[in-house]
Amino acid sequence: MKNYACLILLPCIAAATPSFAQTIPTARSAQSTGGLAQAAEADESIVVTANRAARPASTVGQSVTVLDEETIRTRQAVVVSDLLRQTPGVTVVRNGGAGTATSVNIRGADSDQTVALIDGIKLNDPSSPGGGFNFGNLLVGNISRIEVLRGAQSVLWGSQAIGGVVNLITRPPTEQLSVNARAEGGWHDTGQAFANVSGKAGPVSASLGGGYFTSDGVSTYALGKERDGFRNYAANGSLGIDLMQNVSIDLRGFYSNGRTDIDGFPAPRFTFGDTREYGDNEQWVGYAGLNAALFDGRFRNRFGYAHTDTDRRNIDPEGIPTETFRGIGRNDRLEYQGTVDLDSAVFATFGAEREVSRFSTSSFGGPVTRGRARIFSVYGQLAVTPIAGLTATGGVRHDDHNIFGGETTFSGSGVYSPNGGATAFRASYSEGFKAPTLYQLQSEYGNARLDPERSKGWDAGVTQRALDGAVEVGATYFRRTSTDLITFVSCTAPLTGICAGRPNGTYGNIARTRAQGVEATLTLRPVEALTFAASYTYLDAKNRSTGTANFGRDLARRPDSSVTVNADYRWPFGLTTGATITAIGDSFDNASNARRLDGYVVTDVRAAFPVTRNIEVYGRIENAFDARYQTIYQYGQPGRGAFGGVRLTY
Repeated sequence: MKNYACLILLPCIAAATPSFAQTIPTARSAQSTGGLAQAAEADESIVVTANRAARPASTVGQSVTVLDEETIRTRQAVVVSDLLRQTPGVTVVRNGGAGTATSVNIRGADSDQTVALIDGIKLNDPSSPGGGFNFGNLLVGNISRIEVLRGAQSVLWGSQAIGGVVNLITRPPTEQLSVNARAEGGWHDTGQAFANVSGKAGPVSASLGGGYFTSDGVSTYALGKERDGFRNYAANGSLGIDLMQNVSIDLRGFYSNGRTDIDGFPAPRFTFGDTREYGDNEQWVGYAGLNAALFDGRFRNRFGYAHTDTDRRNIDPEGIPTETFRGIGRNDRLEYQGTVDLDSAVFATFGAEREVSRFSTSSFGGPVTRGRARIFSVYGQLAVTPIAGLTATGGVRHDDHNIFGGETTFSGSGVYSPNGGATAFRASYSEGFKAPTLYQLQSEYGNARLDPERSKGWDAGVTQRALDGAVEVGATYFRRTSTDLITFVSCTAPLTGICAGRPNGTYGNIARTRAQGVEATLTLRPVEALTFAASYTYLDAKNRSTGTANFGRDLARRPDSSVTVNADYRWPFGLTTGATITAIGDSFDNASNARRLDGYVVTDVRAAFPVTRNIEVYGRIENAFDARYQTIYQYGQPGRGAFGGVRLTY
């Protein structure tokens, strides 16, 4: 009850606080059109994900990596996961080429423990067993900014935010007419075209875009002979309407439709091999919000409704029946968020959410399994800057789930710079939780007595800048313990305990893990035209489930080390050249550590040249040395490929 009272009192305190000289744009909501536009136009000095509002990075105590529009354009990546794997603390596992199932692990946490957002809207799939988001179909497309927030973030972002948060921001509306378009083609009949138009007329601002991608791909089965292709349609839209000076309406949408060829286990041997199977994935995301700023803009309110709809089908043209799987997952979320400047040194974020999730699944034409759950949440976070250079932040959240009950999480962080930002010390403590999924609770294997997964962790680090920003070096140590992790339990007679009435197995809170490590970064700008950026991650992720056969073993597919180097140089005559080297260490493919996956090094090179003020041609060679590697045993990865295109900016 104390948590609810604190949240109710915050707006009242704001109303009684004297006015001070701070403009509205300094803390817009991370999900309002204005806040998204502010973030998209900013560099690394602004962060929106850590406070659910656009705030200076110098006031953020958590570990955040920002990939701004210039970085995304320069690196020429096609799929978002290729950008994420270049980020400290992040590893990517993909079972084939573009479009195939892709997991993103942050600091050793499961991919289902990563929150994915697009324009502030949560992207999880209630119909999947783990309830997470598949990054496989997510193309860079018209995404203009990515923020990766590492460490548990459940206080502000709720369930699943145990490893961290990936926030994707599409191109927002602009004041002036703006056109961005590109088209490219290359290896294995790969082609893509994306365009976005934005502008403002009177009180209405808008951004509309869309695109298409196609590729013959590579064989999902590493030893296969036939290629498994991928095609995707995508669209994005954002509309802002100013009703009056301090009141506005936001309407946003995102659509993705992908088809991915996959390999399976054909008869009569039923071993992994080439098949004609494919999967369809369609996703709708919609948002409507009302924004109102009060008390000279110091008290900003947002009332929103978000809807996500994911429809997945697997088809085997040679099977009977041909549809081998169908899953439909839907989320409906009502939310209120307030941000308030209590005075020039105190900033608060608080809100409430009500989310209803539904799913239905069926396999091989069998019976349909359905489920539904409701979760109500309240949260509050306070950031205080008592003296110049020091900001301390603390928060609390309470979630009430209609099946497992309640869960309360806490967080705290601080950042201190004694010399105007040249040196910055950061530290944070955070708790996370993940609600049991609808499949784990209500499927034929479900267990309605499951508790949520929980985590507690902390990190501490320092960043040093020198020579007017020409040199920047940073290091962070992190540690997280996760308990009550949900895993499948095989049941044998006699069927007692959680196995009672579950002859085919069920789910239980029996697993425990620990992850710790170091993230280090180095950025050099010896001259204006040259940028060199490197990151290194050491990860020690272990199974700590006492009494099990795998106690003390490494978690599967978590490499102990990873290094990424990016170097780009702009020549005096306009040509830009660059390269990315990604080196991933060895890992194990399974929980028993019986099968090892060898490490690998992938090198990409790129170039771009402006033909006119508005037109640029570009090209790249991916995996230039044709490295052969696997992130999952027997699943192939793309070899060397060349691509070229043209980009229009107006």
